[in-house]
Amino acid sequence: MSTNDHFVLGVDLDGVCADYQGAFKELVARESGWALEDFPEQTTWAFGDSGWPVRDEQHYLELHHRGVTEDRLFTTLREIKGASDTLWRLSDLGVHIRIVTHRLFLSWEHADVVAQTVEWLQQPRSDGRPLIPYRDLCFMGNKTDVGADLYVDDAPHNVAALRDSHSDVIIFDQPYNREISGLRAYTWDDVENIVRGRVAERGL
Repeated sequence: MSTNDHFVLGVDLDGVCADYQGAFKELVARESGWALEDFPEQTTWAFGDSGWPVRDEQHYLELHHRGVTEDRLFTTLREIKGASDTLWRLSDLGVHIRIVTHRLFLSWEHADVVAQTVEWLQQPRSDGRPLIPYRDLCFMGNKTDVGADLYVDDAPHNVAALRDSHSDVIIFDQPYNREISGLRAYTWDDVENIVRGRVAERGL
């Protein structure tokens, strides 16, 4: 939990703010020759286990690496509906937005990933503001090491780890996390309502 006099919201990127799944699907479709409409819904964390033409983890890492280094994948992601507007409203309210993402899992592409992430976050909206407001940008595998009053995440293993560390976490709804019970947001409007409630509870 934050020890400061502001409320810190720890926000994941992929599957929460940015549609990584959609961009990765387009990459896999090009590589495999599958039509986009032939892909089943991603109902498990591993793409191959959901029936996608991704053989194993090594194959996934090879495809991901190619996407980042050749296609600049992280600059092409579509915003998940409502993320930008909601985070700007919360930021204007005084909420401290802390981006917490585990994108640095391949050691030879760190410079590309960091540069592409910042470029995506700071792309201008129609009103001239950057797409996503943030005070801190943390590339962390273990998200329990990042102090925040509340987290928003979609990955089942991250949710479990945060709960084990007694952190307050919102599950951002995705087909692959629906077996997890607990505080859940189906839209960014839901996230905003929960955060505003927590801020009010803190008297901030």
